[in-house]
Amino acid sequence: MLYRSITVAVQQGIEQGAFVDGVRMEKLDVIFAKHYIEAWRAYQQGAAVSKSWNTTFQLNAQDNLTVLQHLVLGISTHINLDLAVAAAETAPGDAIADLETDFNKINEVIASLTNDEQARLEKIWWPMRLLRRITNNRDEAVVNFSIGKARQLAWANAVILAGLDSQGKEKHIQTMDTTIAQLNARIARPGGWMSYLLKAVRWFEEKNVGKVISLLK
Repeated sequence: MLYRSITVAVQQGIEQGAFVDGVRMEKLDVIFAKHYIEAWRAYQQGAAVSKSWNTTFQLNAQDNLTVLQHLVLGISTHINLDLAVAAAETAPGDAIADLETDFNKINEVIASLTNDEQARLEKIWWPMRLLRRITNNRDEAVVNFSIGKARQLAWANAVILAGLDSQGKEKHIQTMDTTIAQLNARIARPGGWMSYLLKAVRWFEEKNVGKVISLLK
């Protein structure tokens, strides 16, 4: 549901002229989506998939994570890995510099929608409001994960990847992938007092996935 919202919002932005180069942004959006879709299909078919997506998909089967954790897990991998790689593919070499403004714009869309979803969750399940208060209204609601920091890291990696040859790209992507998989593991199991707080949130959450999706629309 979150990914659909992102795709629709980006398409609307393109149609409304919100980006510097709408044609280039449409290309980036298609490549960006392709990475996610191909990863999901590969995982379903038992084929090889990146460590970070594999971790995220495996965690989908666990019943002890909050809805917010699932949302953040998907966004973590998609921004930190897929968006950086997609940006470098869209604007290789020196062309990457011209993409920065639109890159930041698409990240603003993602961050805004993620915050909107959390706001919806807070209206439905009161423990989510407690979670936000305890974390001082920061985006770092789960294990110090920040959408803003993820955006900065994704851009830095996009610039690096855009300037590498194919062998260098593969090596750097592997390094990124390992780091993101480790981050995802911490999002799922933050430890300390946060674990207890998330358990309380999960206890009060709606358990029917279909109903959760309808509530997030």
